[in-house]
Parts: sequence; structure tokens; C-alpha cells
Amino acid sequence: MGKKYFGTDGIRGTVGQSPITPEFMLKLGWAAGKVFSEQGNTRMLIGKDTRISGYMFESSLEAGLVAAGVDVLMLGPMPTPAIAYLARTFRSCAGIVISASHNPFHDNGIKFFSGKGQKLDDEMEAAIEALIDQPMDMVPSAKLGKTRRVEDARGRYIEFCKGTIDRSVSFEDLTIVVDCANGATYKMAPDVLSELGAKVVPIGVEPNGLNINLDCGSTSLGALRRKVLEIGADLGVAFDGDGDRLMMVDHAGEVVDGDELIYIIAKNHHENGGINGGVVGTLMTNYGFELAMKDMGVEFLRANVGDRYVMELLKERGWFIGGESSGHILCLDKTSTGDGIVSALQVLSALVESGKSLFELKKGMSKLPQTMINVRLPQKMDVIASERVAASVAEVEAVLEGRGRVLLRASGTEPLIRVMVEGDVPEEVGALAQQIADVVESVVSCA
Repeated sequence: MGKKYFGTDGIRGTVGQSPITPEFMLKLGWAAGKVFSEQGNTRMLIGKDTRISGYMFESSLEAGLVAAGVDVLMLGPMPTPAIAYLARTFRSCAGIVISASHNPFHDNGIKFFSGKGQKLDDEMEAAIEALIDQPMDMVPSAKLGKTRRVEDARGRYIEFCKGTIDRSVSFEDLTIVVDCANGATYKMAPDVLSELGAKVVPIGVEPNGLNINLDCGSTSLGALRRKVLEIGADLGVAFDGDGDRLMMVDHAGEVVDGDELIYIIAKNHHENGGINGGVVGTLMTNYGFELAMKDMGVEFLRANVGDRYVMELLKERGWFIGGESSGHILCLDKTSTGDGIVSALQVLSALVESGKSLFELKKGMSKLPQTMINVRLPQKMDVIASERVAASVAEVEAVLEGRGRVLLRASGTEPLIRVMVEGDVPEEVGALAQQIADVVESVVSCA
């Protein structure tokens, strides 16, 4: 289903450029209000991250919703997963998040959650889009929506997060550096961990509207690594600007990525008899993760890149653990969407229960060396379907059988073919990736 405004994760772009303008947000709020109010519930929540444009878009969305007759609960700066949780607990018809996630401050966007705390399906997004380009009307004055600010939203979410691990688990022996990316978790993540007993050293907790994700957070781990090593912390935890992504650093300063974190969570569930089926990763999940699941006797499936596709496959199978290498982690036995704080608590709980360090826990999974080569295309063309390319891939797959894999995929944002090879010998992996890339380039030049 083709969509004009919605992408794979809401609507996102550069502030001031269509559609990320106040005028569009007014219409978006009105259109969403009209669509959701048809279901009989006229209460919606609005939350945001810390970027400066959030104030402007918050007001525009509020005006549009009120004009459609929807009551609005304003949450202020809150992590994206907190809005998903509060949309459920307030029995609202939907929650709106103003955020561009891990992007810099000059970008912004909108994400929607249903009253069940889940991302919207294609049909709901299409229904909203169908109204956006229509003339805007207003309900009668007596039926205009009302707005109020929720004063205890932060405390509600903190208590929810703490409730996702067993009451007997304490972090009192842990010193944790917490990097909040100058984003939406800056008031909550340190408090959650402190209230569970940890000694917390927070960084990235001084948002000014312009420094969200700037040289900090889950996409820039240098500051976190330095601080962990400087103070001799047990580990470091990093979130992205809207709090739905998690990365960690162990006591030695080594990065622990999404694949390794999902492995730790899955292994802990498996050892306690609660894996409930299998685990879902993506096309980009390291082959070492797949081998680790095989060794555990746990089924593993790959979804397309994007947490919504991981979610779809989990729901289809009735499983609850999955995610991406980038740190989007789904623990559907705990909450309805990817949640950085909740995921961190599951990893830390596994650490405490095992009596091992993060460094030791991640060693149970061996990441395979990976080489990625981008081949630029002069124009849009289906190179992957070429018989020569397919033959080259088959040849490499035969060489790597049982100890590696090949992935060719077209970039969704650039005219590129991404050639990725994983295997157990770094030099061999690089040579095999180049072998396929050379064939792709040859096919492109002959086209």
C-alpha cells in the first residue's frame, strides 16, 4: 500500500521542509483526531523528546486535535515507549510522539501508538492520510476538545519500568554510567536505576533543545566508553534521543550491541524455561547470533530490517523476544513496543541473577567477522536478479556453508546495492565480499 507521508516509522524529515511544518502538523492532528474519534473514544496523549521544535509542533497538533473534538493529555518530554504505555493505562484512543529518534535536532517527526500501545497498521495510516489533504472543518464550539497536562506521568512510567523485573533483584552492587543522549530519558532512566539500588553516574542529561544525540547516546558511544573506563564502572548504558533504542558498554570499554543484548535476554529466559518459542532478528542480525540460538536449541527467524517487521513476525508466531543490531529490542512479555529502559533492566537482571559481568555474559555469543561493500548504481535497476550475480552469490554461499552467509540488498535511501558477507575467517570474508561486489559492478557497467 503506497503512502504519501508515513514511512516505516511514522513521519520524519527536516524541520521547516514539507511535511515537517506547523501547517502540516495542524492538519495531521485534525485528521488523526477525526479518524480516531470515529471509534468512539475522544482522548489522545501527546509526548515529545527534547528537541527545540517540539514546542512548536506540540501546539500545532494540540490545536488540530481540539478542532476535531478530541480531548488532549499533554505529557511533556517523555520516552517514546512511555507514551505507548500511558496510551494503554489512560484508556486513550491513541498516543502521539513528537520525535525524530536518533536523528539530530534539526530533524523531527511524528509517531502514533494505538490505545493498545502498538504502532498503527497500514489501514489506519492510510485513513489519516486520506483526510490530510481534505479541507479542514471544525466541530461546533460546544464540542471542542479540552486540554490538560498530566503531572504524574513521569512517576507512573518509572514505576512501570521497575515492575518489569522481579522484586528480589537489586542493583546495589553495580556502578552504572547512563548516557541519556540529552534526550527524552534524561529525567527517568537515572531515577529508575537509582531506585533499584545502582550507583548511577549520568551523562547526556543536560538537554538544551539543540544537543540531542550530539556526540552522545546509543549512536555515539565514545563519551560513554571514556567515562566507564575513567571511573572503573561495571558497565555503561546508552539510549537514543527518544529512548526506544539501547546499547551498552562493558567494564573493559567494549561495545555490547543489540544482537549481544538480545542474546543475553534470550539465554536468560531459556535457562529459566520461559523462551516461549523462538527469537526474531532481521536480515542484518549477525550470523553468530543465529549460531548461538542453534546451539541453545532455540528457533530463530529473520524479518526485514525495521522493528515493525520484527514485531509483525513475533505476533504472527506468538513469540515475545526479538530486535535489531542497532539496539531496538522487543520484550513483548514486558511491554507492547521497543523500550530502551525496560530492555536494559532485563539485561541487568540477567547479569545479577547469573553473578557474571556483562563482559562474561556476552562471551556466550561469538560475533562473526562481517564485511559490507556498497556498490553505487547510476540508475534504478534490479541488479540482484541478474543471473551472473545470483551465480556469484551461490558460489560464495557454497564456500561458507554452515559457517557464514551472504546478503545482498538494495538501500532504501540511496542508489546502492549493499553486499554483505559474514564468516569465521576475516580475510576470507573480505575477499569473498569483494568477489561478489566485482560481479555486481561488472553487471552494472554492462547494463
